[in-house]
Amino acid sequence: MSLLTSRLAALNSTENQCHLSDIQRGIEKESLRVTPAGELANTPHPPALGSTLTHPSITTDFSESLLEFITAPSSSIDEVLSSLDNIHRFTYRHIGDELLWVNSMPCMLGRDADIPLGQYGSSNIGQMKTIYRRGLGNRYGRLMQTIAGIHYNWSLPDACWQVLQQNDNYSGSLQDFKTERYFDLIRNFRRHFWLLLYLFGAAPAVCRSFVKGRDHHLQPMGEDDHSLHLPYATSLRMGDLGYQSKAQESLIVCYNNLPRYIENLRGALTTPYPAYEAFGVKDPSGKYRQLSPHLLQIENEFYSTIRPKRTAEGGETALEALWQRGVEYIEVRCVDLNPYMPVGIDAEQMRFLDVFLMHCLLQDSPQTDNREYGQILNNQRKIVERGREPGLSLSRGDSDTSLQEWARELFAELQPIAQALD
Repeated sequence: MSLLTSRLAALNSTENQCHLSDIQRGIEKESLRVTPAGELANTPHPPALGSTLTHPSITTDFSESLLEFITAPSSSIDEVLSSLDNIHRFTYRHIGDELLWVNSMPCMLGRDADIPLGQYGSSNIGQMKTIYRRGLGNRYGRLMQTIAGIHYNWSLPDACWQVLQQNDNYSGSLQDFKTERYFDLIRNFRRHFWLLLYLFGAAPAVCRSFVKGRDHHLQPMGEDDHSLHLPYATSLRMGDLGYQSKAQESLIVCYNNLPRYIENLRGALTTPYPAYEAFGVKDPSGKYRQLSPHLLQIENEFYSTIRPKRTAEGGETALEALWQRGVEYIEVRCVDLNPYMPVGIDAEQMRFLDVFLMHCLLQDSPQTDNREYGQILNNQRKIVERGREPGLSLSRGDSDTSLQEWARELFAELQPIAQALD
């Protein structure tokens, strides 16, 4: 019996099956505010939407124009979607004739410098948040920071963890077990998330204004000359045009265990980067250009498709919270906005994400070496730009394998998990 089969059987037994309905999910959804003409809205964050620093459901991401909607975690998919729908309806009542852009790749953009930074008030933490965003703009350009997406927050209830701990004969604490298994999930997710880009990637094209002055190999699309695309692309935001950084290419983050993960990120937080040192922390007038000249200003600057998370307490950083209390949930960060859905995602996609994440958790998860780390990045590049290309192959172990063949194998393993969750 495989490890996946053994674990699923334990969770699916008569006395344990009910706990699977208690999986917790939450959504963070970004959307640009735009004018009726489809241009970026440069108006301040509407006061009627509340404080961007303290509102639990509505804030901004990089820009004043990039709204972020946050639902509370829930075991009910319908409840999460209803909450997200209500936030959208409330927002539309308070943004006048402005609209919410439905795509992940941004609308028509003007000059980089004209994209307004998020403002969070005059408190120290509010000023720090704005300075951090100014640093992002100086490092990577503000255009890149206007990309929107969905973050899917996910956790398994303790009752299920206790069943799995007993099934695995794990003698340590429940929290240590959860942390180790969440990192197992993360490694398997990184191996297989290409499937999510293939199935749900919704960013094969961009507005020409997004790549103005940048090197690219995109092709014109349509007769209006406004849009560029790649014919077999899935999610350009997950490739070189999106949340990528030449500086971070040198940063290898290990997901084999929590200590190594924290060690790698702490190193990036304390390692000066020459280009960032060159333009300094402050300008000649004393205005902050960035929080620090290090490879990362804060942990969240590290671009990743998935993150281990722990709710931070007052005064804690994200890494401190993880180190002190272990992993609480994971955050999936590679989901494009679905432009055909009113709130960017629907119940069907959420159910698939649940099945996919359960598979990543229950399946055996060998530790990742440098070779596999490189294969994962190579597969990501392929699927981003050529994912729908007939006959595409991906790197897998010692050889290449057909995307279609690998996907069929995964679906065969996903099916019993889907049946258990129904």
